[in-house]
Formats: sequence, structure tokens, C-alpha cells
Amino acid sequence: MSSLEQTSPETIIHLPDGSTRRFDRPVTGTAIAESIGKRLAKDALAIKIDGVLSDLQTLVPSDAKVEIVTRDNPAALELIRHDAAHVMAEAVQTLYPGTQVTIGPAIATGFYYDFARDEPFSVTDLERIDAKMREIIAADRPFTREVWDRDDAITLFERMGEHYKAELIGAIPADQPISIYRQGEWFDLCRGPHLPSTGRVGGAFKLMKVAGAYWRGDHRNAMLQRIYGTAWRDDKELKAHLTQLEEAEKRDHRRLGREMDLFHLQEEATGSVFWHPYGWTLWRTLENYMRRRLAASDYIEVRTPQLIDRSLWIASGHWDKFGDNMFTTKADAEEDKVFALKPMNCPAHVQIYRQGIKSYRDLPIRMAEFGACHRNEPSGSLHGIMRVRAFTQDDAHIFCAPEQVTEESKRFCDLLLSVYKDLGFEQVIVKFSDRPAKRAGSDETWDRAEAALKEAIEATGLPYEMNPGEGAFYGPKLEFTLRDAIGRDWQCGTLQMDFVLPERLEAEYIGADGQRHRPVMLHRAILGSMERFIGVLIEHYAGKLPLWLAPVQVVVATITQEADAYAGQVHQALCQAGLRCERDLRNEKINLKVREHSLRKVPLLIVVGQRESQERTVALRRLGGKDQEILALGDAVHKLRIEAESPLGDLTQETAF
Repeated sequence: MSSLEQTSPETIIHLPDGSTRRFDRPVTGTAIAESIGKRLAKDALAIKIDGVLSDLQTLVPSDAKVEIVTRDNPAALELIRHDAAHVMAEAVQTLYPGTQVTIGPAIATGFYYDFARDEPFSVTDLERIDAKMREIIAADRPFTREVWDRDDAITLFERMGEHYKAELIGAIPADQPISIYRQGEWFDLCRGPHLPSTGRVGGAFKLMKVAGAYWRGDHRNAMLQRIYGTAWRDDKELKAHLTQLEEAEKRDHRRLGREMDLFHLQEEATGSVFWHPYGWTLWRTLENYMRRRLAASDYIEVRTPQLIDRSLWIASGHWDKFGDNMFTTKADAEEDKVFALKPMNCPAHVQIYRQGIKSYRDLPIRMAEFGACHRNEPSGSLHGIMRVRAFTQDDAHIFCAPEQVTEESKRFCDLLLSVYKDLGFEQVIVKFSDRPAKRAGSDETWDRAEAALKEAIEATGLPYEMNPGEGAFYGPKLEFTLRDAIGRDWQCGTLQMDFVLPERLEAEYIGADGQRHRPVMLHRAILGSMERFIGVLIEHYAGKLPLWLAPVQVVVATITQEADAYAGQVHQALCQAGLRCERDLRNEKINLKVREHSLRKVPLLIVVGQRESQERTVALRRLGGKDQEILALGDAVHKLRIEAESPLGDLTQETAF
């Protein structure tokens, strides 16, 4: 045996099917794929090494778990989108010399790249860029990684006029390599990984729009131009996504909010909602439903102040974490007291908990509040009622002993899923978000909290997926994501495990041993932001809300003025039965009335004319239907009363307009 053979390390690879492969030398992902089969080597796009996505040319360490990523693997989408961003950047700089590139990541449904260019991009420019991208993809140039000296990289990018890239390189920690990827002659700063070549991006992409974006997201910095694109594994996926976007546009809550006369927004109150009578009826119906669910689950409801002294936010740790996003004021210019509009309710709930001595016999305490909160969100991130600065949370905090955590978590999950089902959401995705990089509390505390939350979610039997590094700053959390009628996901509910805040704010209870103990604090919400959830409901149902939620459930419309008196009797009977009912006695044709009330998404239209008046009947039309049903007045009232019952089994009484 030669000296070389004696010292050559053996590389052992563990594959997903449980088999192993041994190599007498260090190997790349490409070599591993080739050893398995020619077809796999041809289809391979990247490699996962112990779960971490890497280039195919990465050398794999011994005793590693390896997965070859092909186009049908979900991980391929992120690579395709990331590489599409690089291809777009090359296309832009080829077509428009002097344009600086900044940052271009993959995002949920595609990619974007921010460019520094004096002249704005037009729709025609997007068409040119798209065509150039397809040329670059057709050239099928390989992606290759290089590691550069930091100073050399900064000097070169500065010389090229790429000042933003030079700034980015300067901000990279000294212990991290300066990674550059080439695609032919063009290159970019990037950590990777990448596909083997530009050709593997494929043609299933589309450039969508241009928007403004501040450098590093800071309004004090220069405004850049952001080009958004979407990219998919094949044309079928792209077509499905574009169809979903078309449907989403039809369901846009801002347009439907205007048509249904629910709310409006205006510049004088940026990020706050003006609720109209119909919209407020919808709000109250939803809030009353939630109140009854909470009462049945033994919650107590509280109300806490809007303005709270900065000292409490400092004590809780929120000032350091969220201080820049708080609205603050001084009560007196000469007094050094700063107050903040509360961005969340949790520290205030601890203050109520701390009033009086608590015993282990008092626990759990489930404290709920429809708490009005304010956060200074960047103006560019605001979106209708989905992302606002003034919002109301269906917030609650459960103070319990450590041994009660699992049972309380199970109870909450049961309640949450039941509420979602009542509101029309059957598909719920659960994500477990563990410790973030910036957090409060020791690693030991986080170990306890994560272990407790994991035990709780596993006790529910619900499937979940990991969401690394996305926990709250004081504890891990479960995120509950709803899938709507057109397949979009909305993260709404949360359950957060907190050992930190009770310690910081000195919450205690007397245990069975007579000693003082810290309670565990479960932060939980089902709807999350009421404003956002109502927006989700509007888009999920395309404005055609379930009868029990509809602001106006039925309109009584006349064909002739001779039926006005009878219409009044029908209206009165429906209102007395608890339905939210209106009359339309205008001297207009019935077809116009039907069109207008259909646009407002009124679920039921009762039409009465001279014939109905004489026979004491009504003609019932349903939203979206072409036929009408003739019913005796008494039968109609009874039928609609039953149909309008809430999921809790009876009518939600609200003011009729």
C-alpha cells in the first residue's frame, strides 16, 4: 500500500433512502450525483449537505447527510428565483450602462433587484430587459464562485462605479469571506448558492412592475428603483400564479371596501382606517362573535391605557427592540417624562396581574383585550387595511404554572381551529419559530421555553414545520397560517411561550409549597390584527360574506310605488326577526336596483310588487343567482332567520341601517 493510499481520507455519504456511498477522495455534489446515475447527474441543480443548500461544486465533508436537489424539489424554486435576479441585473447593466446594482434577493413568489439609475424604468424597458434575460439564459453560461480579497474587491467595485456594492462589502464581518459569483464576464457579490448555469433558470418567469425603494430600507437614504419579477419551475406553475394574481386583483379588499361602502383611508390619517357604518357593523359582528367564544373559554376581558410611560417599556425590554417604531409624546414640555402609544398589550396585562397576591389556585388566568395599538410602520409598507399604523388586536395572555402549559396550549389550539372553521378556513399551517439572533433572556431560559412549546404542540397532534430564527424576542412561538380560497397564505394567529417578561416585570404567584414562583406567560392571538383579518375575510370571500357576517343581510326592493307600504311591512318583519335589513323604495327600474345591490354584495334581495302585496308573498333573489324563489311572507322570514344564525347558533343582534 502506497503512502498516498494510507493517508487518503475516506468520504462517507449518507443518502435520503438510508444507503451510504464511500469515496476514496473528497467529492463534490456533481460527483455524488454521477455515481448514482446519469439521469440524476443531468437533472441535479444543487445539493443539500446536512440540510444546508449548497452549490453542486461544493466539496462534501465525510459522514455528511446529502440530498441531490432537482427541479421538482421545493428548494429549487429559491435557486431559480435567486439566479433570475442575477440574470436580470446583468441584463439591466448590459442595456443601461452606468446603472448601479445593489441588492437582489429571492422572495415568496419571485425576486427583485434594486437599481440606482437617474432615469426611471418604463414598461417598454421591462420588455427589453425580459428579452435580454432570455438571451442570457439561452447562452447557458456557468455560475462559478470565487473568493476575493476584501480590499481588492472594494477597490474594484469603486473603480467600476459600484459604490453600493463597495459599501456592502465593507459591512461584511471580517471573519466572513468575500464571495463573488460569475456568469460569463458579468459578476456580482453573493453568498450563493447558485444553479450550475444560467440556462437552468428556464423561461417560466415574468417581470411584473417597478417600484421605489430606499437604500437599506431607510427613508433618509437614496431612493432606488426596484424591479419585481416572478419565476417558477415551469410554465404551468407560472400560468397558475398569474391566474391567481388576476383573481386576487378582483378580490382586492381596497376596491371591494369602496364598492361595499365599508371603509376608506386618507392622507390626513395615514395608516389609520375610517370605518363607515356598514364596515363597523361587520367589525362589531366579528368582535361580538369572538367575545362570546372567549367568554365560553373562561377568559376575562380587560382594558388598558393607550399612553404608558417610557419606563415600563424600558423595563419590559420593548424600548430597545421596538423604540424606533413607537409613537411618543411629552405631557409637559418642561417635564422629562416621555409617554408612548402602546404598540402591544403584554406589559400592561402584567400590571393588572400584579394587582394583589396570586395563588397557584388562581391559575390559569386568561386575560383578554381588544387592544388598540399603534406602530410607526414605514409608509412604503402600508397596504390598505392589511398593514396599518393603528390597529386592534384580539389579544390575550394566559398566566399559568409550568405544569399547566401543555394543557393551556392544547385548549388554545382547539379554540383557534374552531374559530377558523366557523369563519370558513379549513387549511391551517403551523410553524414553530425558535430563538432569533437578537433576543432577551439566557440560553438556558430559551432552552426551557422551546422545550415546553415543543412538548405542547406535539401533544396537540398537529403537524408543524420549523421556522428557524423567527421567534419573538422574548420567547419561541407557534405561527398559524391560513390558506384562502385562491391558495394564498395569511399568517394570523400566534402562541408565544414567554419565561422572560414575568421575570423582567416581577410577576409572581404563591405555589403549593408556600414559596414565590414566576408564572409562564402565553401570549396568544387568533385573528391577530382585526383590521387585517377583516381584509383577509373580504378577499377570501370576494366580498360575498357569509350571511351571518354580512353588514346588510337583506334588502327589500319595490317594483312599483304601489308596493311601498307592503315593503315597509316586510322590512319590519325581517328586522323584528333579527336580520339586518334595508328598504329600497326609489323610483328606479328593478334591474338597476338588482345591479347596485349586487355590486354592494348584499346576500339577499327581496323583490315586492303589486302582485306580492296582494298575495302577501315575496320574491327572493340570492347574490350571484339568476332565479328567484316565491315564498309566503311568514315562511320567508322563518327561513331567513334560520339561515342568518351565527355559528354559535343564534342571530348576532346588530343595528339595522
